Amino acid sequence: MMRVLDIDLDFFLNDVCPFADVGQRPDVRGREPWKEEDVVSFLETRLLLSKTRPIPGRVFETHDMALDFWKDLMDGGLLSAPFSVTHVDAHTDLGIVQKGYPFVRHNVLSRPVEKRVQLNEFREKVQLNEANYLAFAIGFRWIERLENVRNPKSKPDFPKEMLAETNPPVIQLKSAFPQLFEARFGYEPAIAYYEYPTGESYRATEPFDCVSLAVSPRYAPKEADELIKVFERYMVKA
Repeated sequence: MMRVLDIDLDFFLNDVCPFADVGQRPDVRGREPWKEEDVVSFLETRLLLSKTRPIPGRVFETHDMALDFWKDLMDGGLLSAPFSVTHVDAHTDLGIVQKGYPFVRHNVLSRPVEKRVQLNEFREKVQLNEANYLAFAIGFRWIERLENVRNPKSKPDFPKEMLAETNPPVIQLKSAFPQLFEARFGYEPAIAYYEYPTGESYRATEPFDCVSLAVSPRYAPKEADELIKVFERYMVKA
């Protein structure tokens, strides 16, 4: 199983920012970005990244663009699904309120698997966004294992209805019309799910195959952009 490292810049702040208005950036006061040396230490000791062995990577503005990146890698033969995702972020990005899982249940899981990946359509319908893209990736059957590494100041935002009643719990999506669509396409795969409340509670056991960084400007002050160059040292642009 291949390993994907999926990072959001808002993880590397002293506190979680409130969601800024379109075209605005959050105030940096109280939410200062980490020092460069602390970021480097985390990337190298916790995530096993190396400047001497950079891996395919991409920097993009909003986190839903991770889906485009992964699709490009799969189309180019550099990534194969299902894969493991280590999500280093202040948010779960599995959906909030009516966005994400409810739409996936009704409008993604009702399609044959090979016809589910319709990124432009879902964006045009204003359904796919940076706060729910991982629910879509699971609905596409791209993800087999999900590790969620959180900022210590992260707020609870995991949609509990996505968890199956197992021990340990797993993510298992269910169609809105199970008797019809599960009979046609089979049960949705159970996704092993692991949550780490802080970066210090996580350490990768194997190197990653690719890495991405979402800037997420509405979630991070502009001062955090100085760290982008740090992440790029560990990437071969893909």
